[in-house]
Amino acid sequence: MPDVIIIGLGPAGASAAIYLCRANRRALLVGKDFGALQKAEKIENYFGLEEPISGEALAHRGLEQARSLGAEILFSEALDLSWEPEGFRLLTGEGEASAPCVILATGASRRTLPIPGLAALEGHGVSYCAVCDAFFYRGRSVGVLGAGDYALHEAAHLLPVAGGVTLFTNGAPVPEGMDPRLSAVTDPLAALVGDEQLSAVRLAGGREVPVEGLFVALGSASAGDFARKLGAEVKNGSIVVDDSMQTAVPGLFAAGDCTGGLLQVSTAVGDGARAAMGVLRYLRESGK
Repeated sequence: MPDVIIIGLGPAGASAAIYLCRANRRALLVGKDFGALQKAEKIENYFGLEEPISGEALAHRGLEQARSLGAEILFSEALDLSWEPEGFRLLTGEGEASAPCVILATGASRRTLPIPGLAALEGHGVSYCAVCDAFFYRGRSVGVLGAGDYALHEAAHLLPVAGGVTLFTNGAPVPEGMDPRLSAVTDPLAALVGDEQLSAVRLAGGREVPVEGLFVALGSASAGDFARKLGAEVKNGSIVVDDSMQTAVPGLFAAGDCTGGLLQVSTAVGDGARAAMGVLRYLRESGK
């Protein structure tokens, strides 16, 4: 049985596994993919990179480093997480696993919609991180797809940089508290227009709104469902943790984008290290 189950294969999860394995603890990493990082075409703002690298390649490097130190990796979807007297029990598409500690590191949920052109234009005008990519749209017209707090958060990062920001709610009402500098379009989206680069958003009525970038900001932290079920606090879509990255549930930790804050690789790596240190302390103090 592992000492720790880490749900999430991205920077936070891999970083936690590296620290835990170096401390001679057994770590099981579980996830079906690398999440939003897998869709990042180019990363050039992370320490130590001599040249840009794709998010998927960077994630693979971290995962292989964890594996080389002894981490076990299970490519499978996490379906359910529960607590029993002997510890946490995780149900996956490949079976079950148990451990006295769990680290939630699935990142922030970035739902997409079956809109024609959306998948094809990822990395070519369609982005999932305003902090990461706003720089590339200086002075240009961009849109944000979403109608919740996360969408408003992304729009706030774009407003000082872009030439104009339009919130596409896709049929949802305009969110309360929307910045007056934003334009809002509530019509459902029919398709994204562009051959090799996004050029416009086509609405259900046929009208096209010119944009050079569209930031998808749907949903909230995917780890939040697990946290809520176990009784951990989730505030504004982010899991609430203490200084050691532990939730209010003993033995349940969270790291990376699912805890909010600056949604960056560098932050996730640091969070993973802090969570690992918290887990080691918890295991030591509980005699496990």
